[in-house]
Formats: sequence, structure tokens, C-alpha cells
Amino acid sequence: MAAAARLAARARPLSHPNPGVAALMVRDGHVVARGWTQQSGRPHAEAHALAGLAEGQARGATLYVTLEPCAHDSDRGPACAKLLCEARPSRVVIGQTDPDPRTAGKGISMLKRAGIAVDLLEDEASAASLRGYLAVRQNRRPSVTLKLAMSLDGCIALADGSSQWITGEVARAHVHAHRARHDAILVGGATWRSDRPRLDVRLPGLESRSPRRFLLTRGVKPDDVSIINRPEQIAEMGDVQYLYVEGGAETAASFLKTDLVDELHIYTAPILIGDGLRGLSGIGLDDLAGAHSRWQLCERRQLGSDTFASYLRTR
Repeated sequence: MAAAARLAARARPLSHPNPGVAALMVRDGHVVARGWTQQSGRPHAEAHALAGLAEGQARGATLYVTLEPCAHDSDRGPACAKLLCEARPSRVVIGQTDPDPRTAGKGISMLKRAGIAVDLLEDEASAASLRGYLAVRQNRRPSVTLKLAMSLDGCIALADGSSQWITGEVARAHVHAHRARHDAILVGGATWRSDRPRLDVRLPGLESRSPRRFLLTRGVKPDDVSIINRPEQIAEMGDVQYLYVEGGAETAASFLKTDLVDELHIYTAPILIGDGLRGLSGIGLDDLAGAHSRWQLCERRQLGSDTFASYLRTR
């Protein structure tokens, strides 16, 4: 299932509004087919995997899939549970139940009625690969990643606001790669007015992956940019599953204060600024006890001379 969860990264975010799901068909300890949700959501991962098999090759095999196979037909394709019942693997291992009421256990029931063994894991790897989809279905909002690029002493700019560049070229390319994995990107109105950021993806071959642009502002809406007035309005972003928040300090603080950040991306440059602009303003913290046990380190790596660390919110 961990391998299937890693494969699901290929679907993000091209599969939206559908979840980015992946499936591995295994026979005698060998992967004989693999699939992931394709662009705009079809074909689904299971159908994509089955298409790579000869007729009858799935019979008796085991399918690992990160999300419960859908149980509803649509004008874009048949239900994946129905396709699996016809293909007849002996066993289907499922990472997560689907909270979509059109499936929500119905896919599992269809498989069991067809005599196919089903194992439901509800494991961390599949949940992590579906974080955006599950956030929308369960919390009625996208999964939020907050990115901060800071000096060793926690500054994001000089005192006069000069901020290009805190980090080096390798770290900036890493940021663009993460932009390409999100449906939408957001900055505050002050950052927009002072920097006029493009908020796009400028990696060769990935330019088309640029996310939708949002501003957190009460000001006038610029052309080709959507606005929200307060962080809670991310619930009104429609089919956005993954939101990337890039700042500035007030915007970052407002998302942390309302506890809407699910993942922190911290880029630290080996420089000292001193009397500069801080990376965060107040986040409503009353005592240090409330600051502990809220964030769990999940990744750390060196990017040229800069350091990247990712933290997940523990809830």
C-alpha cells in the first residue's frame, strides 16, 4: 500500500476534481499492472491498471488500491467495483473507505457479494496520499500547506521590505515543484501590491501546472485572480483540494491563528538579517504549553546551501 500511495503522487493535481488514486495489481509477489487516476479524473486508477492486463490476467491476483473502488456508474465510465467484479481478482486491499455517499462502503459490498476477499487498512500512507480529497469531504475545505522562506533569525525580508532572494536557486526550484502539485496558491494583498508575484510554475515542462491564483484581501480584485476576505472562506474555493499559502507574515499568521494549516514547509537560508521583517506576526498564542506537540517533522533535506523541513499538524 505504501508503494501504491507513492504512485498516487503522479495523479496530483491533474486528476482533480477527482481524488488522486493509485492501484497495483500483484501476482506471485510481482507487480503485473499499475494505474493512477488520469487527467480530469478518468479513467480511474483501477480501470487504468486493468487496461494494462491481458484478458483473464487479473483472475486470482491481488489488487492494492489507495481508495475504495467507486460503486456508481457515470456517463464517463462504469463503476470500478463493477469492473473488478468482472475481472475477478481473488483479493482487493483498500487503503481508505470513500466518504463520497455514492460509494461509502457500497464498493466494498459489491466486491464481497462477488466472492472477492476485501481487506480494509485505513492506513497512514494512503490517507496522506489522499489528504486533499479527504479534507474536502470530511472538513469541507482544502488541505492547506503554508510555505515560509526565512533567514536563520526568522526574517523574510530586510527592514525596507526587500525580499529577493532569501533562498537560493535550488530551493526556489523546489518551491515551484510544490506549486505544481497544488490546485491553488494564495498570498496576502500586501504581498501582491508590493511584489506583484507571478505565482506560477516556471520549471521546464511543467509550466501548464501553474495553480489557480487567490489573494487574501479586502481590496479590489485584480484581473485573473480570485479573492477571499478571510481564511475561513477557503471552504468556498469549489473543487480545490490542495491550497499552497505563500505569505506574507500577516497572511501566514491568520491561517495559523485559525488553525487551518495542515502542513508547514520551512525553507531556511544560512544568512542573518537582524533588523528585518519577521516571518510571522502574532498567532494568538497565550502560553508556551499550547505551542508544543502541534507539529511533527515528516521530512528534512538539504537544497544547495538552504535547508527544507516539512511538518504535519497533529490533531
